[in-house]
Amino acid sequence: MGTSTPRDLRSSTIKRKDAASDTRPRTTLSFYRYVRVVDVLAFKKRLLQQLSELNCLGRIYVASEGINAQLNVPNTYWDAFDAWIQAQPELRGITYNIAVEDLGIPSFFKLAIKIKDKIVADGLDDASFDVTNTGDYFTASEMNAYLEDEEAVVVDIRNNYESEVGHFQGAIMPDVATFKEELRQIPDLLRVHKHKKIALYCTGGIRCEKASAWLKHNGYQHVRHLQGGIVGYAHQVQKQGLDNKFRGKNFVFDERLGERISAEVISTCHLCRTEKSDTHFHCKNQICYGLFIGCDTCMTQRNGYCSWKCVQIAKLPKPTKKVIARYINQFIIAKRPFQKIRMRH
Repeated sequence: MGTSTPRDLRSSTIKRKDAASDTRPRTTLSFYRYVRVVDVLAFKKRLLQQLSELNCLGRIYVASEGINAQLNVPNTYWDAFDAWIQAQPELRGITYNIAVEDLGIPSFFKLAIKIKDKIVADGLDDASFDVTNTGDYFTASEMNAYLEDEEAVVVDIRNNYESEVGHFQGAIMPDVATFKEELRQIPDLLRVHKHKKIALYCTGGIRCEKASAWLKHNGYQHVRHLQGGIVGYAHQVQKQGLDNKFRGKNFVFDERLGERISAEVISTCHLCRTEKSDTHFHCKNQICYGLFIGCDTCMTQRNGYCSWKCVQIAKLPKPTKKVIARYINQFIIAKRPFQKIRMRH
């Protein structure tokens, strides 16, 4: 590993150009844990120093309630990474969700560790209910059994743009853009199923932890959730030779924007509305940066832009684009505080 000086700890980021020049094989993974963190700032500094030294890249949220991490780790440093993580009192015994697909695309170009009020924004007052009273886990084989059980209800605890490209057949998929919206809706949405067996699933399991506790607080007693989420399901299916009942692609929150779970493409290009596609892109117009699904033909014709409006804006002089960006920032912040800025088309 060497004894080189750690990267500048005054910043939580590693410059993108430095990361792009590092071509060593890496393992992409995620992990989370709800655990009491007494000194969040000290915990962040500890993580930043060690993970920087090991050249790990990714995004980590830390809060007094725990940690939520998505990383890629150089394979040559994997043993050192694992040993250090497992030695931390807050993380001892933690399990990793290893990415299903590599794709040859770097999953992260920088390391960012941020202190948050919560490790997942859920809009709930945790003091008002027992957040530790979560539903029991179930395995991939048990998930398959749920999907065959006419009395069971399967619920996708993800956003609409995630479930659009991949989901379990027959799952209830709330039409929401945020986890916060979903938690507001699901107690009423599932009211008619209150006494049935309910199975929750999400990407890696963290959202289901909170959602299961929230449903149990609202009187739902037969709630379980998929251990390891879709990522864990895919690995179990492969290792155990199970029937894969997940259709399509698993959306992921890194540079890959998705990993294939089955060969089936279930969504359609947002631009032409006719061609099958499940590949997400961010609009090349940096003022917009909107997330959309594009097919090969449309991406070539539009040159990476999500609309003709964005094509025209990209042609404007830089000072004019700055004025437009400033206006959009002021408008959206005034209307919807803290929402990530994206132009509406």
